[in-house]
Amino acid sequence: MALWKHYYTPATVEEALALLRTYQGGARVIAGGTDLLLDIKQGHLPRPEALVDITRIPGMSDLRQEEDEFYLGAAVTHAQIVDSPVLAARATCLVESCGVVGGPQVRNVGTIGGNVAHALPAGDGTTSLIALDATADVVLSGVRQWLPLGELFVGPGESRLDQTRDLLIGFRFRLCGPHEGTAFKRIMRPQGVALPILGCAVWVRLDESGEHYADARICIGPVSKVPARAQAVEEALRGQPVGAAAVERAVTVARQTLHPRTSKYRATAEYRQEMIEVLLRRVLPLAAERARTGEAIPEGVGME
Repeated sequence: MALWKHYYTPATVEEALALLRTYQGGARVIAGGTDLLLDIKQGHLPRPEALVDITRIPGMSDLRQEEDEFYLGAAVTHAQIVDSPVLAARATCLVESCGVVGGPQVRNVGTIGGNVAHALPAGDGTTSLIALDATADVVLSGVRQWLPLGELFVGPGESRLDQTRDLLIGFRFRLCGPHEGTAFKRIMRPQGVALPILGCAVWVRLDESGEHYADARICIGPVSKVPARAQAVEEALRGQPVGAAAVERAVTVARQTLHPRTSKYRATAEYRQEMIEVLLRRVLPLAAERARTGEAIPEGVGME
């Protein structure tokens, strides 16, 4: 039995939205399809009457620098992100997170928009976009608007976006400037394609001397039910001298304020709590060093 009846490749956002309206909930948006097709085949989603492929809409596959900002179309693949010299240098955490998604075949077709739309609190690309303070270009309930990325998530696997009616078009975030750096690390099982046990993305800005944390954004997941920043840990870093003492202060606050849940498939809450501390000790010094030197070479990208 066919998984769908009709397949469309609209040329504009308006055409895509019109197709979704025509099917009144019976059509779904598709880009890479690495999650969607499995969900349909395995019976986790009802078989749609139609699929609306957004990858040929102009702008959906764009990667472009706009002065100190960067725009990513929702249909940009993980492999395209990994291959971007601008992102490697000035949004390093995003390259590092997209570089460990699945295997090469998945990265070649899986998209950053799909990673976000799936709304998993462990989504690698999503974790880094939250740390980069990204906003999302969406059509929600018929209204096109820019929203802070965190406002799209409702719960594990639940998004404000209805993929039978709404559209995720792209993302925008500010690239790292002087005295700013990012990093991403994750802990996962060794087979290389499973969802992570825990991931951590960090953005930091140092003061002019490079000796103190002026600001920080940290996203660790899965901890809460939606991808979210660890604001208490961020506050603990601000104004602190860069070094081991600041990292241990962050670790202490993380232990007090972050309470990951147990997953029968991946890890216990106790193990994840320990791994939060491990990740912070790895990621914070790396981000600070990149901010201090202005040099960023992504680590772990494409490791199988």
